[in-house]
Amino acid sequence: MSLVADLHEDHGAAFEERGGREVVANYGRPESAARAIRNGVGTIEMGYGVVVVEGEDRVEFVDNAVSNRIPGADGEGTYALLLDPQGAVETDMYVYNAGERLLLFTPPDRAEPLVADWSEKVFIDDVELRDASDEFGVFGVHGPTATEKIASVLNGAGAPEPELSFVRGRVDGGPEDDIGVTVVATDAPLGEEGYEVICAAADAPDVFDTLLTRGLNSAPFGYETWDALTLEAGTPRFEPELRGRLPNVVGLRNAVDFEKGCFVGQEVVSKVENRGRPSRRLVGLRPEELPDPGAAVFDGDGAVGEVTRAAESPTLDAPAALAFVDFGTDAVDLSVRIDGEDVPVERVALPFVEGGASSARLPTYPE
Repeated sequence: MSLVADLHEDHGAAFEERGGREVVANYGRPESAARAIRNGVGTIEMGYGVVVVEGEDRVEFVDNAVSNRIPGADGEGTYALLLDPQGAVETDMYVYNAGERLLLFTPPDRAEPLVADWSEKVFIDDVELRDASDEFGVFGVHGPTATEKIASVLNGAGAPEPELSFVRGRVDGGPEDDIGVTVVATDAPLGEEGYEVICAAADAPDVFDTLLTRGLNSAPFGYETWDALTLEAGTPRFEPELRGRLPNVVGLRNAVDFEKGCFVGQEVVSKVENRGRPSRRLVGLRPEELPDPGAAVFDGDGAVGEVTRAAESPTLDAPAALAFVDFGTDAVDLSVRIDGEDVPVERVALPFVEGGASSARLPTYPE
């Protein structure tokens, strides 16, 4: 359930379920919200799962399991993947070192199975894990004036930098008292400056109201706008692009440290890396019509891939799509099959839209 459903309803929200969690789909005009974010700042309630890892061996335990190096200092974070033995992505996550504990932010339906799986692998390690998804509220603040927005409400600290670092401070909670929050600098998934504001679940309504109405005003937005803007930014997402695929194929080079010690799936992804290039790559397409996810992509008469997701780009005012296609595919004669017809598409470089920042997850491949 949303922690601030009543406030969302006051703003005209329509809801949907993602990963077993209720989130805002839109507030009636998702395209207008997208333009507000591209030109100013917007706020969204994030639907994360949250895992808390405590104990003396917490950093080493998680570091041995995931694809990226876990930071050892309080106030630092990283983006990482949990892979299966074949190197395919089981989940992605942000891992933050919060002093005596690690906080893992996962897709909403991945926290519980992650805790169950890792709890069976603790053995003699001094590690305690729990699903704390109901203990925290998390709000994303994105747009070219996001830094000004955070500065206008955050007391006791400045906006954090670089990406995935965080600071602790307080925001005005109204007549009663200030509220303690943690502010994280994001890795720009929308292609704009971005922060996430984390608070105790009980404080979520006051924090959300503060982010919308105090200091510099911010426009509320939902996941339909999130989907469209992450697409414009070329940011791969867990369900449509990552789940079950090799990180090499998705081009997530920022999520894998090939120099760190052994982790599950490392042998496979390292072998693909050493080979020079994966079998497929994630690309941007500009079709004349909007295709469905899974629509086949053709190079001439031969099928070379499939669409993962597509949307009407609010910034381009035209359809845009992400697709996995065979590496080395000729970009001259591409089409996508829509309702049985082959519709011409233009392959374009990602991102579709150049915002104020570049997504750290923008796919990158060896030449």
